[in-house]
Amino acid sequence: MGAALQGRIRGARRRRRSSYAPMTDINVTPFVDVMLVLLIVFMVTAPLLTVGVPIELPESKAKPLQGDKEPLAVTVNGEGKIFLQETEIELDTLVPKLLAISQNGYNERIYVRGDHQVDYGVVAKVMGTISSAGFKRIGLVTAPEEIK
Repeated sequence: MGAALQGRIRGARRRRRSSYAPMTDINVTPFVDVMLVLLIVFMVTAPLLTVGVPIELPESKAKPLQGDKEPLAVTVNGEGKIFLQETEIELDTLVPKLLAISQNGYNERIYVRGDHQVDYGVVAKVMGTISSAGFKRIGLVTAPEEIK
């Protein structure tokens, strides 16, 4: 009878060992590693996403305009060269290209950016050309004025 009792105790021990549930904790270390790598990638690439012609805008006290869609940008750099988005363009081909890429026709928002060192007459000529073509929503872009 002692042997039978001893066999039951051993069987109970075996059942206890096999009744342990598998570990259900989530290992977050790989998740954190991936998120840190993505954070570094986005921090490095975010400044590179701003595109355009490098110019120094004149300062103004005007409030920034709010819009839901990126407007077309016409830029006049310090040497008086005209750019549509990032592509250099001649003044006489500006209007046909604007009409070709504008999605809203003559109601497309167009921002004119002029370097603070460029002659005002060049910027006025560009704005006049765009306006005389029939575009109605033209804006002049300036940088916010710094308080000194």
